[in-house]
Amino acid sequence: MELELCEAHPALKAFMCGSLSGTCSTLLFQPLDLVKTRLQTLQNTMKPGAPKVGMMTVLIQVIRTESFLGLWKGVSPSFVRCIPGVGIYFSTFYSLKQHYFQEGRAPNAGEAVLLGAGARAVAGVCMLPVTVIKTRFESGRYNYVSVLGALKSVCETEGPRALFSGLTATMLRDAPFSGIYVMFYSQAKRSLPPEVSSSPYAPLGNFGCGVMAGVLASVVTQPADVVKTHIQVSPAHWTTKDAIRYIYTEHGLRGFFRGAVPRSLRRTLMAAMAWTVYEQLMARMGLKS
Repeated sequence: MELELCEAHPALKAFMCGSLSGTCSTLLFQPLDLVKTRLQTLQNTMKPGAPKVGMMTVLIQVIRTESFLGLWKGVSPSFVRCIPGVGIYFSTFYSLKQHYFQEGRAPNAGEAVLLGAGARAVAGVCMLPVTVIKTRFESGRYNYVSVLGALKSVCETEGPRALFSGLTATMLRDAPFSGIYVMFYSQAKRSLPPEVSSSPYAPLGNFGCGVMAGVLASVVTQPADVVKTHIQVSPAHWTTKDAIRYIYTEHGLRGFFRGAVPRSLRRTLMAAMAWTVYEQLMARMGLKS
């Protein structure tokens, strides 16, 4: 088995490393994703002037009404989405980097944006149907029993088209997030002192760079995430324009930043952990990430 792994294609190794890193980060940070989705979908039921509902309020409410394990509701579709999704992302990223930067030259800031955005666009399109199911699981509005059952139910009641709802908003969220993240992450890593990047504490330094990059990327792409959530939990086949108009009319500009705290925490920590684990695994396989 170990020999087969050593002889595997580098892109396949990148896929396996990415899938493993995605498994770890998804399991740890699923509660933050659920809280983020609940905060964003509360906009549809709250009346104007109602008391503001925050992250901790939603967290406590879920624990009280659905038990502590209720915070991991939607973890099944999250696994189905993230394990292959992160693998596809990293294998695409690795393949693109090897193809366009064959001499080992590090991409500049603009190239890093395109590299990250391109890899995320491929992974995002491939995994969009599962993303729709995951969002609906977390919203608490649908009584799906399993991922396969949910996929079948959506196809029968709304048509296969519903599985690709929010495609535009998802691309506007994921591609810029990944592009901005890779740019800031690579630039921050280069600024690390040599004594840090070559020491046993290098993974910790890389994680810190990932956290900083994640915060910046999350803030920039938050409005697109809110729009995507509204489209995917709505059975009315909203367009991107419909969702933007609804959010702005009902809640103003602040509505586009609802759920920003749990999402920023989750995306930042997930991305930082995924990249750190991925790079360490790739290094153990003798590959440059």
